[in-house]
Amino acid sequence: MPTPTLPTKNIAGPYSDSEIRRRVEECPKLASLQSVNEALGRLAKSDMSLTSQIAEIIQRDPSLSQRLLRMVNSVYFGLSARINNIEEAVFFLGLRQIREFSVATPVIEELEQLQTFAPSPVQWKNLWSHSIGTAILTREILSSTQYAVDDDTDYLVGLLHNVGKIVMAYAFPDELAAVANTPLGTPANVCALERQLIGWDHAEIGSYFLERHNLVEELSYSVRYHHDPANAPSHQMFAAAVQVADYLVRHAKIECGFEKVSPIPVDSWTQLDGWRILYGSNDDEARLARASLQNSLARLPAMLNGLL
Repeated sequence: MPTPTLPTKNIAGPYSDSEIRRRVEECPKLASLQSVNEALGRLAKSDMSLTSQIAEIIQRDPSLSQRLLRMVNSVYFGLSARINNIEEAVFFLGLRQIREFSVATPVIEELEQLQTFAPSPVQWKNLWSHSIGTAILTREILSSTQYAVDDDTDYLVGLLHNVGKIVMAYAFPDELAAVANTPLGTPANVCALERQLIGWDHAEIGSYFLERHNLVEELSYSVRYHHDPANAPSHQMFAAAVQVADYLVRHAKIECGFEKVSPIPVDSWTQLDGWRILYGSNDDEARLARASLQNSLARLPAMLNGLL
């Protein structure tokens, strides 16, 4: 596509690496998980956890309780009778999904706070919908492969893949506005424009932000290479799954909050490097994955409406 005409007012970039790092390092840290959610995480990881114990912890957090009941009663689950009891909801959802809630709830709340003190063109709720949708599908994609994940890394890499855009709202607000006001064809074009304006794209910014917070390499590498998994020096499967999940969620018209990207055509994700890394030449595995992911996409909007 032709080079866009860019608004240059208040934009002094691209910046040096040292200046980019300085600005990222000045950004407020992500809020640490509240003690109630840390306790929940420890309980949920134990095979001996009792539903009643987990329910008791959830009930201490009104926000988590509200989201849990809203989700369990959403169209996604198709229940004939409404559930109003936390213990019953925990039993229905299972420990894995409860762990997702314990991780996601503080992040949701933090993103909602950004609307107040980080004015930007980003629609924060849309960004969160896209992030949680990508997290859900990243987990499903990896579960369709031979790549075993025994913790919540598969969910977290999808949840945090766009954290660099949050950092940009703090560190590079004018550049973020310029990206938001520029029609772009593909997610790759978004990254190219960010590099043109800033010097780094949101993936590299997000990766550095996570590194500064001492998060595990699986997370920082997956975020860094989620648009370019073929060049990831390690943890390629995580980065590949996020790339495919991101395309699938965009195809479902769950956009990330501000970018003017063209609609994602059906099955275009099968042409990505990420798809090749995940499934290689295994046609049977790829065919089963496509069918499963189509079913997940059909349920995803209702699930997100129940959560948010």
